[in-house]
Amino acid sequence: MAVIMDVKEAVKKIKDGMVIHVGGFYAVGTPEDIIDEMVKQGPKNLTLISNDGGAPDKGVGRLLAAGQVKKLIISWGGRTPLIPELVDKGELELELNPQGTLAERIRAAGYGLGGIITPTGLGTMIEEKFGQRVTFNGQDFLYHTPLKADVAIIGAYRADKAGNIIFRRSQRNFCEIMAMAADLTIAQVYKPIEEMGALDPDEIMVPGPLVDILVQQTGEERVMWR
Repeated sequence: MAVIMDVKEAVKKIKDGMVIHVGGFYAVGTPEDIIDEMVKQGPKNLTLISNDGGAPDKGVGRLLAAGQVKKLIISWGGRTPLIPELVDKGELELELNPQGTLAERIRAAGYGLGGIITPTGLGTMIEEKFGQRVTFNGQDFLYHTPLKADVAIIGAYRADKAGNIIFRRSQRNFCEIMAMAADLTIAQVYKPIEEMGALDPDEIMVPGPLVDILVQQTGEERVMWR
């Protein structure tokens, strides 16, 4: 059963040097209350795995601006000009993935697979810098390792006290697979956390055993979906 925690106590679980999955797609599905508290508490030398670099005032971008990130594994970072600046200064290690490759590497970690192979990226900078060419049955692929994390932080729409989660609209982006691919999953919940049995089992998107900590969102002014 998941534990309901104050955001301050939940974020204390995030230590220096950890690998963190950050759910969402340009902060849609990103738990901003948790990000706020991470900036306050200041865990550093983090490796962040996210679809993107957020924005200067949202999501992953705020952790970058606070100097808490040593490595960023993303698909695209075009709305956060700080990323190339930090890379050029040697202050940030950047690993780029095609979006589908990123998602499948996370999923591979959640399902206990040894990695993925894909033809996407052959002959490009992805192969030159991040992939390993392999050949099966006469066809070339790139091999990529799974992307597992110490902690996943995700945004949810509804949850019950057992940790069962429902997302709303595009909030689901990456959050579902990240919950499966981390040692500890912390979910920030938009609606008041409900009693066990209140959620329709057919609507549950992440089952409770995959969620360790629930954090109640402090206000409805931050919408986590579009």
